[in-house]
Amino acid sequence: MQITLSQFIVWLIVGALAGSLVGMVAKRSREGFGRWINLAIGLAGAIIGGLLFRLFRIDLGLGSIQVSAEDLVAAVVGAVILLLALWGFRKYRRKRWF
Repeated sequence: MQITLSQFIVWLIVGALAGSLVGMVAKRSREGFGRWINLAIGLAGAIIGGLLFRLFRIDLGLGSIQVSAEDLVAAVVGAVILLLALWGFRKYRRKRWF
């Protein structure tokens, strides 16, 4: 699979949107975790969500608006999973040291 420049730009936009949404919800503030952290969380979430959606063959049937809706949903789901995993890891690490 060859990645084109347009696909990369779409990933950045979807990642930024997903990261911002999840950051706002998680931090309960408009800026979330900050511009670059939101982007990183969103990109990681897009990868995780995209893999999960393909693994479980989840198709939201959004057709022609697939890039702006289905990818965003997958990225948000993946970002939430990433944040929950990080939260659980931190909690586990704190309990283990005390």
